[in-house]
Amino acid sequence: MVAAVSGSFRARLLALTLVALAVRLAWVALEPQTSPVADETMWLTWGTEVLPSPEVGFSPLRLRFIFHPPLYLYFLGVPFALTGSLASVQYLQCLVGALLVPALGLLGRSAFGERAGLAAAGFAAFYPELVWFAAHFWAETLFTVLLWWALERLVASDARGSTLAALAAGGLWGLAVLTRETVLYFLPLAALWLAWQRAGGLRRAALFAAAALVVVLPWTLRNYRVFDAFVPVSTAGALNLWQGNTRLSRQEVYEEYWAVHGRIQKYEHARQRALEAIRERQPLWILEKLRSEMPEFWAAHAQPIVHIERGAYGSVRRPLALAAVVVVVLPYLAVLVLFVIGLARLPAGRAPLLVLGFLGFYVLLHVAAHGYPRYRLPAMPALFLVAAHGGLALVSRPRPATSRARTAFAAATGLVLALSVAPSLVGWFRDPWPPPWFEGRGVESDHDAPAGDEAQERR
Repeated sequence: MVAAVSGSFRARLLALTLVALAVRLAWVALEPQTSPVADETMWLTWGTEVLPSPEVGFSPLRLRFIFHPPLYLYFLGVPFALTGSLASVQYLQCLVGALLVPALGLLGRSAFGERAGLAAAGFAAFYPELVWFAAHFWAETLFTVLLWWALERLVASDARGSTLAALAAGGLWGLAVLTRETVLYFLPLAALWLAWQRAGGLRRAALFAAAALVVVLPWTLRNYRVFDAFVPVSTAGALNLWQGNTRLSRQEVYEEYWAVHGRIQKYEHARQRALEAIRERQPLWILEKLRSEMPEFWAAHAQPIVHIERGAYGSVRRPLALAAVVVVVLPYLAVLVLFVIGLARLPAGRAPLLVLGFLGFYVLLHVAAHGYPRYRLPAMPALFLVAAHGGLALVSRPRPATSRARTAFAAATGLVLALSVAPSLVGWFRDPWPPPWFEGRGVESDHDAPAGDEAQERR
């Protein structure tokens, strides 16, 4: 994969990868004591209890699991069954998470040049939220790495005319789909990009798509055999689409959803209700969704902060909790600023088009369903790539050329991002934190702290 690049680039990329691994291992070792919350408990229950149980024995045909894609379940369950320790899963996630660094380094080199590739790899190595997820039991780490290696191989196939790279890209894409189904729907667009205006592109695109489908199809057939229904990967998407578009409250949605008996019946009911809700909101549906979901997707917030709010670390002193917020939020805001600068000086080429095309698709997909800060993490590498180019543009002499069209596009994008992030930024200064529904669970409130003589006595 790196035979065609310079020795100094290879050495620096390897060094960044090893540093990224060390940072993640250090976080696993030093993270304050915590407990699984929300979806973590679901993944751990299914992966460490149900999957290896005598009744299931890792057999997909005896596993009654269809709400989520299966790959992360096995990613958890196999090392746990072999070692009996969740620490082994965390160490494996550290290794996998560090592999995002060379993927972005190589992809960035192809799209923006060696320096930008190394800068993007540096973002991936140290970005706080990516480091944090290596110690926790969500599918984000595995999904993000598979997705961006698939995109890197796709760009390599296009640049070199390589059928082997196309097959590798397809296989990795299929594995990414089996981790998070959302990227299944970008598969035709990625194949079209590979085929477009390239000698032999149609053949490589067909091989790419076929390889991805070959990986996904066995699970689709398993779903048909076990549940007697056509479900390409999982059923969660229907419920998410319904929740994100209905005017019912979350509680009302869940009450109606759980009143339906049967996994497939729930899936079909949620899908029907989602489509009904979308039809009822026409013709202003997409405008309403952009207004409601963009601030949720781009909010100056993140899963580590939610973890603190939920009390997963126990009671955290407010200054320490706010310091953690700053550590997580400031790098995110810096990446957004550099991303806009990079857009103004975006180089022409097929690879940057693919990166931005995927980012646009991914954002609109979550606008159609519903936005949440955790959902944007797999798309952050696209911002890293363009932000790395933007950061280098600020210090380069002469600066990369721009144009009125690029400047206008960057300005419009910057305005949209500013309007999307602003409500959450204002909220940090205006609204109580943590939110009322989390009050007293994870962050000491002001009245919890001893004052005056009482504080002196306790010391």
